[in-house]
Amino acid sequence: MGYFAVAITDHSDSSNLDFIIPRIIQVANDLNDAQSVKVIPGVELTHIPPESIGIFVDRAREMGAKLVLVHGETIVEPVAAGTNRAAIEAGADILAHPGLISNEDAKLAAERGVFLEISARAGHSFTNGHVASMANNTDAELIINSDAHSPGDLMTEEFARRVAEGAGLPSGSFSSLQSNARQLLEKIGYPL
Repeated sequence: MGYFAVAITDHSDSSNLDFIIPRIIQVANDLNDAQSVKVIPGVELTHIPPESIGIFVDRAREMGAKLVLVHGETIVEPVAAGTNRAAIEAGADILAHPGLISNEDAKLAAERGVFLEISARAGHSFTNGHVASMANNTDAELIINSDAHSPGDLMTEEFARRVAEGAGLPSGSFSSLQSNARQLLEKIGYPL
């Protein structure tokens, strides 16, 4: 499919963080020894009370997660208000499916270098246009993500381009999204 790298970021909270991260690191190491596509071990912190997100971002990094996402305030799930802000303040790498993110939070994401997700996942993608608009207003960086839960969810380049276009991004934006992905890979120690 033309991938250079893929991250495995299973959903986690206080009940399973210490179980998931070591196992994802192990499988990433095994796959990195066996193939050219780099596998990045990470985690998606999910449904954590906003006041605890900073603690878990730090804990995930201490445990060896190279990429830390926080499950944002999508409109299709009951996510606690304040999750977006807490994720940004904690310095997560990506705020996944941030829903109807406020202009203020998008501006803070731009200042803190937290990427906002344009999602290909059904449901989470409902607010991609809003997220793109907020990013455009505030200079927040966007990243496109399949939010794959199975191999069939992985995006081809053509589909990723269509998701970006569907979010209302200008036709030339896909190269910027790809550049942002390379920038993130470099930041977390996986330069192409």
